[in-house]
Amino acid sequence: MTSYSFVIRALRSAVFAVVLATCVVGLTEESVQSSAVSASQSELSEYDMIQEAVAVIRSRWDKKPDVGIVLGSGLGALVEKIDADVAIPYEEIPHFARSTVESHAGKLILGTLEGKTVVAMQGRFHYYEGFTPKQITFPIRVMKALGVETLVVSNACGGLNPQYRPGDVMFIEDHINLLGMNPLIGPNDERLGPRFPDMLEPYSHELIEKARKVALEKGIHTHTGVYVAVAGPNFETRAEYRFLRGIGADVVGMSTVPEVIVAVHSGMKVLGISIITDMGLPDSLEPTSHEIVVANANKAEEKMTAIVAGFLKAL
Repeated sequence: MTSYSFVIRALRSAVFAVVLATCVVGLTEESVQSSAVSASQSELSEYDMIQEAVAVIRSRWDKKPDVGIVLGSGLGALVEKIDADVAIPYEEIPHFARSTVESHAGKLILGTLEGKTVVAMQGRFHYYEGFTPKQITFPIRVMKALGVETLVVSNACGGLNPQYRPGDVMFIEDHINLLGMNPLIGPNDERLGPRFPDMLEPYSHELIEKARKVALEKGIHTHTGVYVAVAGPNFETRAEYRFLRGIGADVVGMSTVPEVIVAVHSGMKVLGISIITDMGLPDSLEPTSHEIVVANANKAEEKMTAIVAGFLKAL
């Protein structure tokens, strides 16, 4: 009896060992396959992802755009002026992120504005949304691959220069990057641009002069100054406003700089336009909110739209 019990226990142990070994082998094979898939996905270069996105866009629109436009908070209504051939939601374009900011529609508008073929981002991506630098700037890479040589970027921002007022328009002549990141960090693909791009003139002086002339002809008062980008999403403290003004910034925002860095890396000419929506004067600081920013941007949008439209017509 004892011998019989011993045999039964031995058989049970053997069966358990076989089952366990089978499970381990199965899990190992599954892990290997999963790793292979992950490796395959990770091997897809940024250049390849750009080509996939371009292919989808080209399947719906076969024109070559002259100008790319990036529209910021509260500035999306410019697309109503575009004679749109097609509007593609971001989620239908491979590798495009999904905007999480309520005032950003999340569509790529392709068509004509003032006689120029344009591709416009109705809503952009921000670092504070949790996107990587490459996700934020991926649409700029796609614009370049579509044929864009001139990029117009707009934003809503806080004024630091005491001579500015909410509703004013400022052409960006230079920027300061305090985001704590740079979209060019990592291996460089020479097909996209040089390893060490020069930033002597990130915002084209020629394009600024064209836009300034348009504003003057339309009787729109404008400024020219320096934009500083911070990570956000909170608005700045009194001490931070004082510091930012002290290092030479005229306005502060949470976007634009990554896109401009990639545009310069890609060989594009850039025009940057800011609408001042609130004032960051540390000694007379008042509460603000995203709703206030959007409301003031909407009020000033007519001026920005007139400048961009006139600028495109003058190109």
